[in-house]
Amino acid sequence: MRASKTTPSNAKAIYKVLTKAYPNVKCELDFQTPFQLLVATVLSAQCTDKRVNQVTPKLFGKFPTAKKMAGAKVEVIEELIHSTGFFRGKARNIKNLAIMIMDQYGSDVPADLDKLVKLPGVGRKTANVVLGHAFDIPGITVDTHFGRLSRRFGWTTSLDPVKVEHEVGALIPKKEWTNLSQRMIWHGRRICHSRKPACAACPLASLCPSYGMGEMDKVKALAMVKSDEDFR
Repeated sequence: MRASKTTPSNAKAIYKVLTKAYPNVKCELDFQTPFQLLVATVLSAQCTDKRVNQVTPKLFGKFPTAKKMAGAKVEVIEELIHSTGFFRGKARNIKNLAIMIMDQYGSDVPADLDKLVKLPGVGRKTANVVLGHAFDIPGITVDTHFGRLSRRFGWTTSLDPVKVEHEVGALIPKKEWTNLSQRMIWHGRRICHSRKPACAACPLASLCPSYGMGEMDKVKALAMVKSDEDFR
């Protein structure tokens, strides 16, 4: 492996390659409104986006708005989201955040980080997903993939998501934060795996300070790469 610390110019070079590798990034959760994205993101905790997308059509078919969700029985929500895991806590949070949105924000999801994180089940990660993809407000989403890659790239050494958010934000222009988050997540899911990254198949081979920590056989590395279809 190479030196573990990067420079702002190296960070921008890495991001340029990620942009070429994943030019048409989008949120992999299906939604039609900010409220639906908020709910889907809450459901995605400890669950794959693919599974959430299998659940939300029926959930949003019955309760498409904050008003409808606020009036739903928790037991019905539980039944609809059961396969996402931790369904009891998620159901309570979804119903209660819908009630809070109705009571405090006139049925509209607030486009404000401080207000979003006060909603049940919503942390900075969820709030930044909603801000970036529903309101086009740049934000960095530090999930497990983003944190892992940020440390492998030498952009940070911190395990604290807020510190990671701020340190990486200082390296990449703010207007790119939402797309940066999505590209990092896509790269983490497809190539830079947690246990053993597919280094020999990585487009960042010449730039990544952690190159060499994973699979270096080209054939084996290519077999490890996941496709978009794996997440649909």
